Amino acid sequence: MKAPLEYTIEEISDIASKIIQDSDSKVLLFTAEMGVGKTTLIKEICKQLGVSSPITSPTYSLVNEYEGTDSVIYHFDFYRINDEEEAYDIGFEEYLNTDSWIFIEWPDKIKNLLPQNTRSIQINTLPNQKRAIIF
Repeated sequence: MKAPLEYTIEEISDIASKIIQDSDSKVLLFTAEMGVGKTTLIKEICKQLGVSSPITSPTYSLVNEYEGTDSVIYHFDFYRINDEEEAYDIGFEEYLNTDSWIFIEWPDKIKNLLPQNTRSIQINTLPNQKRAIIF
């Protein structure tokens, strides 16, 4: 397991860039407690991938679609689903059959539906408004 990287909000651009460069998968799984900064980090990654439209959490819609420089980006938030069937109902498996970046918050809610080739990103809080990230 890699050692955690510490960062502040001012350093989030560097962390986002490192994730894009180092990821061996376009399916990124974001795990953290509520309010730790999953969506904030995803916003920065989307920005670096060329998204110019507003980036918001898809907590109620389950998925948001953004147009990046080279492809469409799909951002899922499964916090509010009750079971994996709800992910099937929105056609989740069809999104996986694309070459798009796919960002998933709360992946533990759909663990049986996830492909093998994913990249897990764990974010934890630290003192002094810092975060630790492992990916």
